[in-house]
Amino acid sequence: MTTHLDTERIPLYGEDFTGNPDRVYSQLRSRGPIVPVELAPDVPAMLVVDYDTALQVLRSPHVFVKDSRRWQATAPADAPVLPMMSWRPNTLFADGERHARLRPPVANSLDLVKPAQLRRYVRSSAAGLIRGFTGRGHADLLGEFAAQLPMLVLQQMFGCPAEISQAMVAAIAALWDGTDPQLANQYLEASVTDLVEYKRANPGDDIATRLIEHPHGLDDEELLHQLIIMMGAGAEPLGNWIANALYLLLTEHRVADAVATGSVALDEALDDVLWRYTPLANYAITYPRHPVHLGRVLLPADQPVVISMAAINTDPALHPTGQVPAGNRAHLAFSAGAHSCPASRPARLIATVALETLLDYVPEVELDDQQPLRWRPGPFHRALTALPVRFPAVATLAEPAQGGPACPHQDAR
Repeated sequence: MTTHLDTERIPLYGEDFTGNPDRVYSQLRSRGPIVPVELAPDVPAMLVVDYDTALQVLRSPHVFVKDSRRWQATAPADAPVLPMMSWRPNTLFADGERHARLRPPVANSLDLVKPAQLRRYVRSSAAGLIRGFTGRGHADLLGEFAAQLPMLVLQQMFGCPAEISQAMVAAIAALWDGTDPQLANQYLEASVTDLVEYKRANPGDDIATRLIEHPHGLDDEELLHQLIIMMGAGAEPLGNWIANALYLLLTEHRVADAVATGSVALDEALDDVLWRYTPLANYAITYPRHPVHLGRVLLPADQPVVISMAAINTDPALHPTGQVPAGNRAHLAFSAGAHSCPASRPARLIATVALETLLDYVPEVELDDQQPLRWRPGPFHRALTALPVRFPAVATLAEPAQGGPACPHQDAR
């Protein structure tokens, strides 16, 4: 029997949602496994807030497709979410045989990244950023560290000149926020086009060159848009993962103490963040090919079905004891099924080394409670606007002694 949906759509935008998404998610879960929402004004969608139902969607690519073009034809032309949902000729929006052709170049190019080399990239990039603020005794660990580090590492992984990557950073952030998205999209495409032209003239041992030279033969348009999704997904969510992990360490005794004593590794603490403050909050969007009955709900054809990783990962039904067991990686932060994130391993390594390096060099950091924390708007991510901290100023940054990871000063919490 199909349940008739409550027609009230809960907005995933505005101050009520941005200020307290957990309250909104709790309200949504009380209405069933699939709930009508608005991603932006006049942009209806169905939000999946139940774990098992999400897996059904993500593991049924023959029913729930990634190609958004039929929906896109009916969407408001000025919708701020449009650039994040509009079809592109890359693996994220591909189905069937096309997806089978486009995904291997991505997976193969990532598999060839050497962990030891990547660790060096992260360590040296992180140390360079830290040197920029240790002499002051205060910093914004999001703007001056977490948001910058992924792109510094990615520009080395992709063989991307700094002047091109800097243009990408601003455009990617604007796309996620939904601020002037059409212009941001134009800037992003232009900067990635510059990267492709540069790498064709200057090939190297990097991801961009491997994509260009892959035997599956991506055409120019596919190459452009594959690089866009790889750089965009690699920079913004990863920076927010690092920032949200620092936020957790600075605000919760239990997690920080466990890391300080070694009873919980930083790698495990990062999973705690993915369960509770997952940077990619609502995404993994699909579109039913035809009307579909799921979870006793009739889903309209072509209307976005969005997976709420944030609502699912924080569902009390998944955590009867109130805590997530250490090492549990059953969260949906990297999605599931054929479109699960192919970069989860390098992303985890980058985040882990970033935290290790910061806590080695600045072990007595504490939250600056004189500056209130705020979260950025937008339905897709969970991201701070800034993470202000203070610490004992250090005139010269010396290489710290090697050992276990340090931890924020106990007084920070």
